[in-house]
Amino acid sequence: MRRRTSGTEDGSILLLTLGYVLLAFAIVLVCVCATDLYLAQKRLDALADSAAAAAADGFMLVADEDGVRAELDDHDMHEQARGIIDAVESDASLVDAWTPDGVSVRVTVTAPWHPPVFSPFVPDGVALEATATSRTALQ
Repeated sequence: MRRRTSGTEDGSILLLTLGYVLLAFAIVLVCVCATDLYLAQKRLDALADSAAAAAADGFMLVADEDGVRAELDDHDMHEQARGIIDAVESDASLVDAWTPDGVSVRVTVTAPWHPPVFSPFVPDGVALEATATSRTALQ
């Protein structure tokens, strides 16, 4: 037996399908943007790690009556970290490079992030920041 449908039900599946396609498309756009944001933060973390390692290797050896020790200079730390950041083709910038205890270097790097595709559900830009710490090779 076949059921007869009224004329008002024609085309209702088309609207549902269109709605689900639009919802799926919006979810894909948000997932693409979230993945790109995650990868941009990981790249910035790696850049901060590299800059901190380079800055920590820019120590000077000081010999005195207590023995030989490594000393970190603020200017040298900034130059080493800035050299790594400038070598990478990105719009990251060095915020600060300093030593909290004289044998380790803490570097903070920032970069803007913009979504790769237009999505009305994602902000247009986010400021990312990464901080890394590295110790000198000699303590």
